[in-house]
Amino acid sequence: MTLRIGIVSGSTRPGRLNMQVCEWVFSHAKGRDDVEYEIVDIADHDLPMLNETFPPSLGRYEHEHTKRWAEKVASLDGFIFVTPEYNHSTSAALKNALDFVYKEWNNKSAGFVSYGSALGVRAVEHLRAMMAELQIADVRQQVMLSLFTDFEAMSKFAPDERHKKSLATLFDQVEAWARALKGLREG
Repeated sequence: MTLRIGIVSGSTRPGRLNMQVCEWVFSHAKGRDDVEYEIVDIADHDLPMLNETFPPSLGRYEHEHTKRWAEKVASLDGFIFVTPEYNHSTSAALKNALDFVYKEWNNKSAGFVSYGSALGVRAVEHLRAMMAELQIADVRQQVMLSLFTDFEAMSKFAPDERHKKSLATLFDQVEAWARALKGLREG
């Protein structure tokens, strides 16, 4: 049973550091057994601020951008969200992307790679509450990156080697839960 895990960018900001971190996660995900990883850049989906008439839980999507986003989310078994911390939370762009659809997130797994001046931990705390509402099982392991020590001049990503072990554990946990939940979704 091959799993499909999306490494979801959590920023659309011009000059963002996010894609450097996504590429690092992806480079370490290559070659894992029976798992296909892909980067899902929310900027590529060009989602406006939530503009659907009906609540996402009804699944009555009116707009083509929403239908395309729903199809992408539905095609994945789990997620690794790469999030910056903006003002003690995640980005508005990631929150908006999460809010656009509902059932497509249900009964899947998620893990987090965060970064910021406070390691992004507050952003992830907010995301964990959102995961519960979206019926996503989030794992304990988290990779926390510092703008001061894991980025050169706060602009070029240069992670400390110690993060590789945390990332490997994150992959293991997200994949284990994705496998278990895939059976639930298909059963």
